[in-house]
Amino acid sequence: MPSRVESVPTPEGSFDLNLWLPAAGGGPGVLLIQEIYGVSDYIVAVAEDLAALGYVVGAPDLFWRLEPGYRAVHDQEGLTRSLEMGSRFDADQGVSDAAAALDHLAALPEVDGGIGIVGFCLGGTIAYFLAARTDPAAVVSFYGSGVPDSLEALDLITSPLQFHFGGSDPYIPRDQVARVEQASAGRDNVEIHVEEDAGHAFHNRKSAMFHLPEPAARAWQRTEEFLARHLPTRRDASTSA
Repeated sequence: MPSRVESVPTPEGSFDLNLWLPAAGGGPGVLLIQEIYGVSDYIVAVAEDLAALGYVVGAPDLFWRLEPGYRAVHDQEGLTRSLEMGSRFDADQGVSDAAAALDHLAALPEVDGGIGIVGFCLGGTIAYFLAARTDPAAVVSFYGSGVPDSLEALDLITSPLQFHFGGSDPYIPRDQVARVEQASAGRDNVEIHVEEDAGHAFHNRKSAMFHLPEPAARAWQRTEEFLARHLPTRRDASTSA
């Protein structure tokens, strides 16, 4: 699968935007926003999944201001290191960097047919806040811990938005997820899915301590269908023809 690294400029310096191209060579764009593990082997795997669907996928290195190229292994030591990294991460600056990456991705010649955002964990929160500042064709937010305490941002989001949460997530208690459900109710552009028996990061198939195959498969199927509805690829168009 073709891939390369783009450089995204900011007033403080440049950071990497890891890019994957679909077999067709171009298509709609998806900004894929990392977990606290960085642009890890899991994010690479998800990027390849999305590229196989026909998307041009860009995954920005959002920890570049702390440790450029940070990638942690999905074990207890990696989790400890990544939680420490996340504690030093400036989320507001991260949203601004993600916005710069989104603009850069959208301007690439291979991107044609709109742009969307998919984020996991830390990236699920950043995807949510970025959606409040931009107007993507579709946004998918997986278990963003910053969402429940910032529900006012829903009023600023007009894009189609899909939330995924685990109902047994120790980092996002069920009562907080319920607040997101209540705030999402009655909003035509928002859907929320809760896997009641799943914990945090249940989609991360590179992490034995978090991954739950059945909830992960259901959530990813919903993600694919959501993206196909709101950000169709050439593959989607040929399938529906």
